[in-house]
Amino acid sequence: MNADVKIEQLTSIGYHLNELSDLLVQVVDDGASIGFLPSMKQSEAVDYWGSRDVILLVAKLQGKIVGSVQLHLCSKQNGGHRAEIAKLMTHTGYRRNGIGRSLMLEAEKKAKQEGRTLLVLDTREGDPSNLLYTSLGYIQAGRIPDYAKSANGEFQPTIFYYKNNLG
Repeated sequence: MNADVKIEQLTSIGYHLNELSDLLVQVVDDGASIGFLPSMKQSEAVDYWGSRDVILLVAKLQGKIVGSVQLHLCSKQNGGHRAEIAKLMTHTGYRRNGIGRSLMLEAEKKAKQEGRTLLVLDTREGDPSNLLYTSLGYIQAGRIPDYAKSANGEFQPTIFYYKNNLG
């Protein structure tokens, strides 16, 4: 990984709202399957970031946000031990430099700090992220066909993963 990339937690996104929105639009328009379809409007991205109540980690290179990941802590009484990894994104111009891996490792560290011992996530079958998750020790729990609609209107499967015993 590029030693100049810094991973940090944002406690307020106001200052970074435009940068985060630009990142979201960029990766969605590049085909990322993270809950949105291209072509994404900037206003949609702004609305999304403005409504989040999660632990948000960002990767910065020379002060610019080049990636992010979210950790959704389960607030249910029977789920205080688990969290969901969501919306792992790396700007296309900075991929293959270990940014996604660094974001995931920091998310796992935050999960441990929050007393979480189980992480879950899902990703579109066949995406490069599947290789990242398995290399980090995530175990495939199952596959659901026709889970997400792609930009061309086709339905595609998703793979669910988990990682247990973090603590």
